[in-house]
Amino acid sequence: MSGSAETVHDVLIIGSGAAGGAAAVHLAAAQHSVCLLERTDCKNLKPCGGGMAASVQQWFPFPLDPAVEQVIRRVNFSWCLQDPVVAELPGDAPFWIVRRERLDQLLADEAMKRGAQRQTGVDVNHVERQGADWQVMATDGRQWRARSLVIADGSASPWPQRLGIGPRGVNHANTISVRLEGQGTLADGSARFEFGLVPQGFAWAFPLAGGVNVGVGSFIGRDELDSRAVLQQLLPDLGFAEDAGERQHRRLRIWNGHHRLHGDGVVVVGDAASLCDPFLAEGLRPALMSGCEAAVHLSSWLRGDQASLKSYSGAMRERWGESMAWGRRIAQVFYRFPGVGYQLGIKRPTAPRRIAQILSGEMGYGDIAQRVIKRLLLKRS
Repeated sequence: MSGSAETVHDVLIIGSGAAGGAAAVHLAAAQHSVCLLERTDCKNLKPCGGGMAASVQQWFPFPLDPAVEQVIRRVNFSWCLQDPVVAELPGDAPFWIVRRERLDQLLADEAMKRGAQRQTGVDVNHVERQGADWQVMATDGRQWRARSLVIADGSASPWPQRLGIGPRGVNHANTISVRLEGQGTLADGSARFEFGLVPQGFAWAFPLAGGVNVGVGSFIGRDELDSRAVLQQLLPDLGFAEDAGERQHRRLRIWNGHHRLHGDGVVVVGDAASLCDPFLAEGLRPALMSGCEAAVHLSSWLRGDQASLKSYSGAMRERWGESMAWGRRIAQVFYRFPGVGYQLGIKRPTAPRRIAQILSGEMGYGDIAQRVIKRLLLKRS
């Protein structure tokens, strides 16, 4: 079906990634007319580590298992490829690795089963509020209208700033993602985090079924990331050639303070909302969380039960932002003094369990932040 300005949907969703797909599933299930607009094909390689807490399953009425390729039970930490720390994750907080293309397609398929429409090859170039509706136009001339709008097209989205929602000043992490065939030395059920090789950041390796996702990210510096030098050391240590794999560069929006995530009939979700964890680079859980949360508040607003979407911004601040405020403070100290951070943070006996609890949502950064920051600053002084 081609776009038509004559049909007025309840919701238009720009972007059918994790956040947009999650919103579409719940809005369609609530009997709203939903149209997903996607620029690419979900089968395209997505530059994402693919790690997410198994606890996200509670937010969906269908199994996410088809997208899960590995269940992580063990995490290996290292400093400049040495000084290893091996941590067994607690049984009640497993970590899943998904292939992002597969997860996005699963969510889109489930949304369409519930009545949502999805159109690919849509390059949105104009978004405008017209009276009581939103109008979206694509570069090929197609148009759509809807009572409400969800901005879910990732870190490169221009729409939050143009519409005056989300942070005015966007902070970026510079990242390189590498998709590798074969698992090298990385065992099933084991993830790897490498500190020391990456200035003001870290590297990670997550196993897939028959492959590995490797990422390199720098989180607080303004300088360009010299990923080639990092990968020349890291990939051979993982059992791969230093030039192996398919690589993608990405500037990832990271959490940058409490901001309004809503406007008049519009919300922003996922990476477009700058929700990525500024310390551990976790993006999938907040993407899914924000998509599900947005659907709840949009559904209520569409039915006339609430006058605005302010409650969505408030809910994300409480569920995610309060913890990220402390996470940013930890990141600013840790990545400025990473050697001290590794010795006093990662190598502490309780640290791996705390990390697992944060990733699973059982604990927030606020529960540990003051102790961690004080420890790092006292040791540095």
